[in-house]
Amino acid sequence: MVYHVPLIIFVDNVSGNISKQWNKHYQEFHVRFVTLSPHASPMELMHAMKEQAAESGVVAWDCRDEEEVLLIPDRLFHGGNNSMQAELCSQAGLSCNYFCHTCHGGGTKEYKGSNAGYCTLSRSEQWLLSNSGSLQAPDETVNEIKSQFLKALLSGATEKVKASVSSTGRGAGNAAMQESDVKKKLEDELVTLLNGHDLDEMINPLLGMTGVNIHLDTPTEILHTILLGIIKYFWGQTVFLIEKAKVLDLFHSCLDAIKHDALNIPSLNSDYICSYKGSLIGKHFKSLAQVVPFIIHDLVPQTVVDGWTLMGELVVLLWHTKINNIESYLVSSVRVQTTPILTTIGDADRPSFLG
Repeated sequence: MVYHVPLIIFVDNVSGNISKQWNKHYQEFHVRFVTLSPHASPMELMHAMKEQAAESGVVAWDCRDEEEVLLIPDRLFHGGNNSMQAELCSQAGLSCNYFCHTCHGGGTKEYKGSNAGYCTLSRSEQWLLSNSGSLQAPDETVNEIKSQFLKALLSGATEKVKASVSSTGRGAGNAAMQESDVKKKLEDELVTLLNGHDLDEMINPLLGMTGVNIHLDTPTEILHTILLGIIKYFWGQTVFLIEKAKVLDLFHSCLDAIKHDALNIPSLNSDYICSYKGSLIGKHFKSLAQVVPFIIHDLVPQTVVDGWTLMGELVVLLWHTKINNIESYLVSSVRVQTTPILTTIGDADRPSFLG
């Protein structure tokens, strides 16, 4: 018997594998701890994983059927938070103009702040898939990294590489060396750094791994993108409007009185939320996204209410713990995806979402 085994490879800082949150997942039968190092970088760990990956399958014993079976492992996707996924893709993250590790979305701050540029940030997944040139490609990333190594050998290398990373969103990390008066010395230093290896062997191994498109195989991490991203910043804008109108006490009373039985939480803890409104975490924002539209309709402008309504629908879809009808779920997901959420909430506070 041959079994196909899809693998979800998760990379993150797990506090030396002693945190209670990690150990809780490790107790599940389908989660396996692979490796831990206080010294090796994620890319070094990925090099080791690639070298040890079984390309031809693994022979194992099936204790249920009492026979030998062949397991064919296959990397389904690579999980992690946004900053880790950016590193896995050799992408510079939110600090550069082109901040997405999946597509070419972005531009200069002036362009992203314009009407035309801002609308491009909320393009749907269907648009991206139908316009393949807008997606990041591993071979393009490899070529850009190689060009940065070449620039590192030229005069003024540091600024040239920084400009390249900022403009393309791709980078090899600390690729640029200090400037030197003699190009030959720089070349010798590069050879020493490579330590006998070819440049291709030192570049992110995930970019050239068979069957892997790391730019598409790193699904969006919704905790930081949604709850601690757009909802957190929109909450800050909403609180600003509520305090400006001097109706925080009224908001507090409404939040405390709203029926929240369907949220499957012990309480909303309105006292804590209103007292520490600037220090909330993910679980607070998940609850707020579902109840705020019902209690702010006469406290803030309608554009703000519309934004909360859209985000509430999005949160409910993203945090489904059980999907009874996949077809109905997908239809609802497409409808929400194609709704210009960023455009709606951006009308109230566009600069917060541009960095």
